[in-house]
Amino acid sequence: MYEMPSGSNKEARRARAQQRVEEQMERAQERLERARQQVERGADRAQERLERAQEAVDGIQQSLIWLREEPSARRPSHTRPEIARAAIEIADEEGFDAVSMRRVAQRLGAGTMTLYHYVRNKDELIMLMVDEMMGEILIPDDQLAEGWRQALTQIATRSRDAFIAHRWVLDGIEGGEIGPNAMRHFEQSLQAVASLDLDQTLVFEVIGQVDDYVFGYALRELQERQENERGWSPDVVAFLQRELDTGEYPLIRQYLGEDASAGIERVLELFSGKGRFERGLKRLLDGIEADLGL
Repeated sequence: MYEMPSGSNKEARRARAQQRVEEQMERAQERLERARQQVERGADRAQERLERAQEAVDGIQQSLIWLREEPSARRPSHTRPEIARAAIEIADEEGFDAVSMRRVAQRLGAGTMTLYHYVRNKDELIMLMVDEMMGEILIPDDQLAEGWRQALTQIATRSRDAFIAHRWVLDGIEGGEIGPNAMRHFEQSLQAVASLDLDQTLVFEVIGQVDDYVFGYALRELQERQENERGWSPDVVAFLQRELDTGEYPLIRQYLGEDASAGIERVLELFSGKGRFERGLKRLLDGIEADLGL
């Protein structure tokens, strides 16, 4: 027959149950503390790894790409010039905005992360692109003319050709810090005028004036080409025609004629006329020669 537990037995069982709960709570608290300590140790190790990684990144970031050696594998998959040429091809074909690390990697048949082994970021990619383009401006050493006018004409002509071949260079891109080929270009420009008896200020002015002419001409030529490709809108032509008909612009009307549309075509033809660059450069050099008594 079932026997009801006495009060003392109930208290004993209650006490044992309470003790087991307390023991379990203590063990849980110990496990929680051990876990907390492990997390803290893991966080400390992670922080140390993060700091070491940041120090490595900072060390790289403080080093210009030209101051860092290329990857030292016996047979690296790619070189900086190859990467630069791939990026230039994309920019030439699709415009500068189409250039990205991913697109360049695709053109090279490489993974995007592989490219970061050679180039840290897009700014460095731009440096490579600009310096590779500057290499196209260089005249072979045995072909640089001896006369200062002839030598500057050679350099100016190749510079203009490079600007027109790579229109994106004229878009005001940032990040193209001076590189090895830019240094060689400057050295060659100094060599071109080395025979002249000029002080440093005049040497820099002569070289700078020729560079300014080339860059300005190339930029204007690019704008004209874009206008030709885009064409003049009917509204712009109508505006010009209305203004010409007022009689307030007799000199412009003398050049454009009665028909604004036909006049625009003639002006565009004049601006794109063959030999205009060479004639302008000759007049600039004539002026330098006369002014300096060379």
